[in-house]
Amino acid sequence: MKAQGLTPDGEQKHAALLSNGAAVNAIAAAVEGTMGPKGLDTMLVDRLGEVVITNAGVTILERMQVTHPAARMLIKVAKAQQDEIGDGTTTVTLMAGTLVAEGISHVVRGVPVARVIEGMRIGIQSAADSLKRRSRPIESLDTPVLERVAYISGREQADIAALVVHAARLIGAEKLSEFSFKLADTIRAEEGVANEVFMGVIVSKGRLNKQMPKIVKDARILVVGDAFEPEGFEAEALATEAGFKKYLELQADFQAHIRKIIDLGVTVCLLDRGMHDLAEEMLTEAGVLVISRVPSHELQKICEHTGARPLKRIGLRRSSEELARYLGEARECFEDESLRQVRFLGGKASPMATVVVGAATAEVIGERERIARDAASSVQAAVRGGYVPGGGAVEMALAKDVEQTRANIKGMAAYGLDCVIAALRRPLAQIVLNAGFNPLEKVEDVAALQLASGSDAIAVNCDTGEVVDMLALGIVDPTLVKLHAIKAAGEIAEAILRIDKIIKMTDIEG
Repeated sequence: MKAQGLTPDGEQKHAALLSNGAAVNAIAAAVEGTMGPKGLDTMLVDRLGEVVITNAGVTILERMQVTHPAARMLIKVAKAQQDEIGDGTTTVTLMAGTLVAEGISHVVRGVPVARVIEGMRIGIQSAADSLKRRSRPIESLDTPVLERVAYISGREQADIAALVVHAARLIGAEKLSEFSFKLADTIRAEEGVANEVFMGVIVSKGRLNKQMPKIVKDARILVVGDAFEPEGFEAEALATEAGFKKYLELQADFQAHIRKIIDLGVTVCLLDRGMHDLAEEMLTEAGVLVISRVPSHELQKICEHTGARPLKRIGLRRSSEELARYLGEARECFEDESLRQVRFLGGKASPMATVVVGAATAEVIGERERIARDAASSVQAAVRGGYVPGGGAVEMALAKDVEQTRANIKGMAAYGLDCVIAALRRPLAQIVLNAGFNPLEKVEDVAALQLASGSDAIAVNCDTGEVVDMLALGIVDPTLVKLHAIKAAGEIAEAILRIDKIIKMTDIEG
């Protein structure tokens, strides 16, 4: 990344900046080809020859081999975008790359970094404010717009979009608005199964043994976030009379705890770890369905859906009356033996939906799940924060708004504002390029028609190359995805432009 006309002294002065800029540009180049409806897939290959083919920017960034610190900074920001919003990682990567590249081009021509950053901050804030004003709310979960959000974010996979929207409507707007709830976490991809949405939760483990009931109606559920076994006892202690007596007492206490659980009417028991043989035998005889070694995130879902409260092993000492308050309830639990999983339906607490995405082969399971999770994240983001025209249209409108503030900016800070304008125009340019059209021509056509019509929905139909209204085509994006991407891109660009030197740290011993 060598600036035209830069002297050797200038190269040395800006060595860190140029190195970081080249690294960021390489990361942006790795994902730019996936942008838009005509974006292509990327093949990732590990050292053992395992292959992942994906169109998801975050997957590419997470799995690509990267050593440069600035590149790793950008990848962390993209991951943060994914964790916070669940979509928009490619957008934030391209915008950040453009901000850094444009910023460096001004700095090497003599514009102080501080002035570039000052202008960037003003431009980013202006764009964020304008985006909020342009956002349209989701009035109801029944609106067709929600289906379009899922369809666009789900890479035009109609079956997946329908599943996600169905799940969102089952769960309801109130639950979708909860900060701690993520609709994407309800997604499961399975090989050789049909697409399905149901109210309930899946545990990816089967019964502890085949003598336990396969189906339980009106289940009373105990969740133990621990191993179900007697309290620990040192083997050496058995050599003494007092130690052997203590051992017998612990065994008796353990049996009493098991009997207490049975007498409480517990019919399903889920464990974080394993179960002692004695407990397995007694609970099997009592007709209790036991599922052991359940992943912690699945236990959490069970508790949320059924109202169960997890206990540690020591909590089994509580009285029957106290233990009863820890039990959850579900209308039905049953095992799908072919998939070795148990479904919990009709929990008494929070409504929970599960989306099962079918895949024909094991090779496409991961990608189908990623697509569904992106669609689910976008649907939830739209419910929370509204939507805007997609296809790069709204970013072009924001670029125009930022450009109008340039007249109020004095001095060299205006160059930083130009960086933001270029970054906002980048998504449309990349979408058009990936569709096989001339981005220079199409971007200017869109800018002219937006200005003439006063519409922020004008962009390019990637099938025909025509400049059209995105809302009329049903191409929409969640506002929160765009908002977070703009802010995150600005933050990482500023952080990278501020780096003046790169110094390798020494290892500190002691």
